[in-house]
Amino acid sequence: MMKMSIRGAVLFAVTVLNAGWGSAQCDRWQQRVDYTMDVSLDTLTHAYHGTSRLVYANNSPDTLGVVFFHLYFNAFRPGSEMDVRSRTIQDPDGRIGARIAELTPEQQGRLEVGSLTQHGRTAVLEQLGTVLKVTLPKPILPGKSTTMELSFQGQVPVQIRRSGRDNAEQVAYSMSQWYPKLAEYDERGWHAYPYVGREFFGVWGDFDVTIHLDSAFTIAATGELQNPHEIGHGYPTGKKVLKRPASPTLDWHFVAKDVHDFAWAADRDYSHTTHRITDGPLLHFFYKNDPEYEEVWKELPAYMERSFAYMNAHFGTYPWPQYSFVQGGDGGMEYPMMTLITGKRRLGSLVGVSVHESVHSWYYGVLASNEGRYPWMDEGFTEYAGSEVMQELFPRPDAPHASAFVGYEAMVQSGKYEPPSIHADHFITNRAYGTTAYSFGELFVDQLGAVVGERTLKSGLLRYFDVCKFKHPAPIDFERVMEKESGLELDWYFDEWINTTRTLDIGIRSVLGVEGGTRIELERIGEQLMPVDLRIELKDGRLSDIHIPLSLQRGTKAPGSETFEFTELEPWQWTDPTYTFEVPVPLRDLRSFVIDPLQRTADMDRTNNVLVVPDGTDGFLRP
Repeated sequence: MMKMSIRGAVLFAVTVLNAGWGSAQCDRWQQRVDYTMDVSLDTLTHAYHGTSRLVYANNSPDTLGVVFFHLYFNAFRPGSEMDVRSRTIQDPDGRIGARIAELTPEQQGRLEVGSLTQHGRTAVLEQLGTVLKVTLPKPILPGKSTTMELSFQGQVPVQIRRSGRDNAEQVAYSMSQWYPKLAEYDERGWHAYPYVGREFFGVWGDFDVTIHLDSAFTIAATGELQNPHEIGHGYPTGKKVLKRPASPTLDWHFVAKDVHDFAWAADRDYSHTTHRITDGPLLHFFYKNDPEYEEVWKELPAYMERSFAYMNAHFGTYPWPQYSFVQGGDGGMEYPMMTLITGKRRLGSLVGVSVHESVHSWYYGVLASNEGRYPWMDEGFTEYAGSEVMQELFPRPDAPHASAFVGYEAMVQSGKYEPPSIHADHFITNRAYGTTAYSFGELFVDQLGAVVGERTLKSGLLRYFDVCKFKHPAPIDFERVMEKESGLELDWYFDEWINTTRTLDIGIRSVLGVEGGTRIELERIGEQLMPVDLRIELKDGRLSDIHIPLSLQRGTKAPGSETFEFTELEPWQWTDPTYTFEVPVPLRDLRSFVIDPLQRTADMDRTNNVLVVPDGTDGFLRP
């Protein structure tokens, strides 16, 4: 390893010290709501009705005279915002298209609140499509709680997107976003988004839910079943004797603590098996009796045990007592303590979707960032962690996150890339939304390793989970966690990569033999800022890794933060379009120069990242 410059021990000591100071900014106030619900579903008419009692704690500094509820099933009606958006967006989602517009009255979705009282006094209701505005008879003062009681009735739509009945794999009911769900209120006010097809944001709380259903159906749900000895259907009963009621219906009682949603699914033909993870949750598997795929489903538990073990060790400990993998929905969708996935898959596909959806438990479930404002914080982090898990389960020589960079670069080159800061509902194209949420989000996390060091990134992700769990973190919270973990300033990275569509392109401008050594000039061609990793190979095969910090970092990644040794140079002043340095090795002894040798940055033109030194040359200037 060539030694080109040595930073003072004082800077290193300060960096290490700073990494241990303080805590994340996730300690802001947040609301809480506890639900007690009782619901009955008629499997002949697909109509359901129920009651809900909510105890809502206003932990904000504001007096709340109105509250909002989501009525998601109203999206599955002709003329709804989801219907219109699905038919008019530039690149319609093929799963929806014009299907909502073609639904008959018997096939449509419906969710209505019949009445709502606050401590016995009637509230004023105004239905606004998939949103219900409630004017309370008594405003909720800061720091106070209130009790609301409501009745509701609905109709389960034919499955179009995520929720519904009788899906393409003949699962009877996928019941997600099915009840009047209180909207979240935070420092930015109410988040009563209409449902146009994106994902969700909810209030933390406890759910106590009783479901009355035809006894021929098996139910999978968020939470733990409280009366397995009365239910059976594959649920462990312990030492209790199974007691079958005389009624043709069963009363399923589930309780879930510290979650922000409640989902369930039901079918007559579910096989239900369980698998206990040592020192971990009880895994449930619900799948249709299909001989072609039954053996694949039987192989799934062993893979999921390894997946949960890897996530617990590298990203934080799963906090709940159970998790269910449930055949249903229209692809894969995460909910607290469960996922709905299509089940007619070969092993690799079934494991892949199960890994992705269960990893959501860490980012959608436990951290629960606002998916309307920051979809990349859920999907992108999940893609990053899921790719790491899949690499563990199915090792490959390819870099685990390479596909994210490919997706991002294709989106940029299409000319339709939009800033990741745009609200999920308002992307001009579905493609831009999907690429931003998934590919950009994964890239954003992986690329941060090039800034702070791979080992620091890994420890920072664990720290992020530990300090921000159950706190709805925003980008600033992840930024501050990583700043404290690394001792670097990172606002430039978060501001420019999230709020702009600028692109990165750093190239080797020139290489020149000088007396006793070699002078290298780098050039910033794109507008996006990044520090630089450069690998020099000598003709005798030795390698030397160089790191050039960005001046805005106010420091550099610490020794030991990477999986390889590197020599640090002086920072690249961010206003300078070029950066020049010398190495004490003659040009004739050098074989090549490579910017970003591990390909951890989204450099849009890698042709100028590599220079192989021709024999006999005195220098090179890129045109």
